Amino acid sequence: MPTLTRWFVKASLISLVFGLVSGVWQQIPALGISGIFPVYLHLLTFGWLTQLIFGIAIWMFPVYSKAQPRGPEWLGWGIFASLNAGLLLRVVFEPLQGLSPSTFGGWMLVAAALLQWLAGVGFIVNVWSRVRGK
Repeated sequence: MPTLTRWFVKASLISLVFGLVSGVWQQIPALGISGIFPVYLHLLTFGWLTQLIFGIAIWMFPVYSKAQPRGPEWLGWGIFASLNAGLLLRVVFEPLQGLSPSTFGGWMLVAAALLQWLAGVGFIVNVWSRVRGK
């Protein structure tokens, strides 16, 4: 298994744990913080599921070329960094916006969405040519 795929899979498992913990946390009224539900959804969908799919797809899809079987290495790491930076911003600023809304927090959520979008576009760029017909 390639190093990049291992990083994606390990990060997805960490997100799964934190997603499940946030799911339990939001059910305890005494600990309730508004903004936890979106964090829960993002940790499970982008953190766990999307990250697991990206990592395995980068590994298992047909080769890009003999020299770069999984496409440009820098692009794969850029996808990983962008997805996780966006997820981290979401996890931090979503609850903060629920507690005390601010313009800065709102822009951080925009940055989080943009980073996650860039990761998705990067993934498409990485695998598009790998799913071509013969």
